[in-house]
Amino acid sequence: MSNANRRNTLKSLFGADPQTLKPEEVAAKIGVPRTDAPRPHTSSGAVKAMGLSLGDMSRELENARKLKESLASGDRVVLLSPELIDNSIVEDRLAREQDPDFQSLVNSIRDDGQQVPILVRPHPEQKGRYQAAYGQRRLRAARTLGIDVKAVIRELSDVDLVLAQGKENSERRDLSFIERAVFAHALIRYGFDRATVQRALSLHKADMTRYLQVLDAVPLEIVNAIGPAPKVGRPRWLALGELINGDRAAALEKIREEIARERFKAEGSDARFQRLFALLSRKKTLADTRSIESADGAILATLKSSGNAQSLSFAAATDPNFVAYVADALPQLFAEFEKAKQG
Repeated sequence: MSNANRRNTLKSLFGADPQTLKPEEVAAKIGVPRTDAPRPHTSSGAVKAMGLSLGDMSRELENARKLKESLASGDRVVLLSPELIDNSIVEDRLAREQDPDFQSLVNSIRDDGQQVPILVRPHPEQKGRYQAAYGQRRLRAARTLGIDVKAVIRELSDVDLVLAQGKENSERRDLSFIERAVFAHALIRYGFDRATVQRALSLHKADMTRYLQVLDAVPLEIVNAIGPAPKVGRPRWLALGELINGDRAAALEKIREEIARERFKAEGSDARFQRLFALLSRKKTLADTRSIESADGAILATLKSSGNAQSLSFAAATDPNFVAYVADALPQLFAEFEKAKQG
């Protein structure tokens, strides 16, 4: 679909473009000096002519619906500097180091503008500043591009804010199970009662219990290390929790060693989950076996203990020169060990 046709489609949905206040008018109203942001880059005609995928069209039509609702409610869309807006009182997304969907959003706003305003409230503690209720990714995209963000300003209590944020979350298709669970858990920790959290996330009592069960079973530090894991649902998260709590101290030690490795950090979120699940699922053999690894995770040797016998076997990939080095060093290491025993 051509760009002109796309604009006509959107205009047919809500009649006309939203009226926005100019940045200098907003700055004058709130009494905050404003610096001009650089103009966003405009893509070439060849790129613009490529058209939209079905997914892009679906998102844009949904954006148009939301904008139409906002205008129908009498809300005034204004332009604000992202530097004047703080994030919501409770984060609803886990960190994603590489988020292709976010980059697509940045490209869309850069090329076609921001279609749907974010919702903010006047900051309850800092005059002249605002706090986001929803639209965190659009706000982040505007910061990335160095442009003002379209926003609707409403007076909201803390409860009103999380209800609005939760309603936006419930309409999303890309929030994973664990992100919704973390959001529910964070609201409880902030001090909201269960009834309010259930309203915010449109949850039944049983669903609420399931979300909180997962965060009781899997420590938040591990959830944050794994990330959103979009392909992993409640049963697998609970199964991971059972593996952790079988021998909690030992399991947490293994996990913390693993998440510190560069190979773990380099993997995608679903792969991180699977790696930790596999790590804790390994069954002990009749002989007690311990793998000796290098700093980058490569197995150097295997130490086996069975009864009174112990053996150290070097991996086939281990450098033979290193094996010879260890063999030559053993007498000196043993002498130092004996000396240490004698105090």
